[in-house]
Amino acid sequence: MKVIVCGAGQVGSNIARQLARENNDVTLIDRSEELVRKFSDELDVRAMVGHASHPEVLERAGAYDADMLIAVTYSDEVNMVACQIAHSIFDVPKKVARIRAQEYLNPLWAHLFGRENLPIDVIISPEIEVAKAIQRRLKVPGAIDTVSFADGLVQVIGVRLDESCPIVNTPLRQLTELFPNLNIIVVAIYRDEKMIVPSSDDQMFPGDEVYFAADSNHVARAMPLFGHEEQEARSVVIIGGGNIGLHLAQYIEKNMRHLSLKLIEHNLTRAENVMENLQRTVVLHGSGLDPDLLQEANVGRAETVIALTNDDQVNILSSLLAKGQGCETAIALINNPVFGSLVTSLGIDVVVDPRATTVSEILRHIRRGRIRGLHSFRDGEAEVVEGEALETSLLVGKPLREIKLPAGTIIGAVIRGDKVEIPRGDSVINPDDRVVILGLRDSIHKVEEMFSVSLEFF
Repeated sequence: MKVIVCGAGQVGSNIARQLARENNDVTLIDRSEELVRKFSDELDVRAMVGHASHPEVLERAGAYDADMLIAVTYSDEVNMVACQIAHSIFDVPKKVARIRAQEYLNPLWAHLFGRENLPIDVIISPEIEVAKAIQRRLKVPGAIDTVSFADGLVQVIGVRLDESCPIVNTPLRQLTELFPNLNIIVVAIYRDEKMIVPSSDDQMFPGDEVYFAADSNHVARAMPLFGHEEQEARSVVIIGGGNIGLHLAQYIEKNMRHLSLKLIEHNLTRAENVMENLQRTVVLHGSGLDPDLLQEANVGRAETVIALTNDDQVNILSSLLAKGQGCETAIALINNPVFGSLVTSLGIDVVVDPRATTVSEILRHIRRGRIRGLHSFRDGEAEVVEGEALETSLLVGKPLREIKLPAGTIIGAVIRGDKVEIPRGDSVINPDDRVVILGLRDSIHKVEEMFSVSLEFF
């Protein structure tokens, strides 16, 4: 596939890196000569300097025979115009644009992005996607990551294990024997900076990050097995009233009415605007680094603090201050991946990476075949994909024990109608079943082909 990526920031470079690994023909455009030189050396892509919305630049990038354009520059307007030029002049089949300004996303103006106006096939809003990711974590206390598939029937949960976990040092095959009525399966373990798909003989150890697929109705029963019995929050403090903080607060007001919510915003004008858009949230003006203000917000009695400012260091420090005052759980938005790998050792419980969230959403629209859902874990170390099983698929029609899955893949769930089956050896997949599969980085293209017309790649 030939793809043009406009914008070499964290999202653009990560998408380009991932697509290049899979042997796609990728051209990366950015106005920064420094970034272009950097990624020309680091990535197996063609990188060029230029303005992403200029027709001449897109022509040099090969737009006439491109299969897709992904516009993720820092300017919404550049992204929109790039998609318009790609459509009107070069007839690029698929256009994806990142749109940050919420004014463009008002449902009143939804017709703006039709083919007769601004022909953008997929709009990605990082702020909305990140707010959704945090909402999912709030509903599963103790999880470091949680993603829903099959219209919420299946969840893939990430948890960090410690010595209190009752099933550490236990072969995975024994979990089925010990808990036969529990609809879960461990699909991946992150250990020593490496993601593995475990076999039935593997064990889990303290310090592991474990990912398991579960029938959503069984998640609450499963979490204590992994050493997590945290209660759902009754009191939450949000630090940062930007688009993410506001979206999250609005969701909590609407869907988690039992929850007491306070929001801290350092900009007075923005704080007043946030207050006008919320009904029962207490909005405080000031800095999340002010211990007195945190005390006024009663953060010591809150189960969860969520730091969502635009400054990673403020998010880290305010989270640690809140934990120091007695807050049980700290969730911090971290943009810089260097910080992300360090802060959990400082005592921050959950790191939210907006880059990873946005990349996952973009990849969902890139993958070929009948892909209905996708999430990328650990900077592309693994992907979980939900797809529809085709009649021609070798997955269909015989017991799973007779099917040789590609190395580095594992089936996490099979959904038929509204019924969820965690696969066992005698499970049989039927045409049109939805299947949730995890694949490690090197096997992603094989997972993709499982949901395409032909599966002769085995």
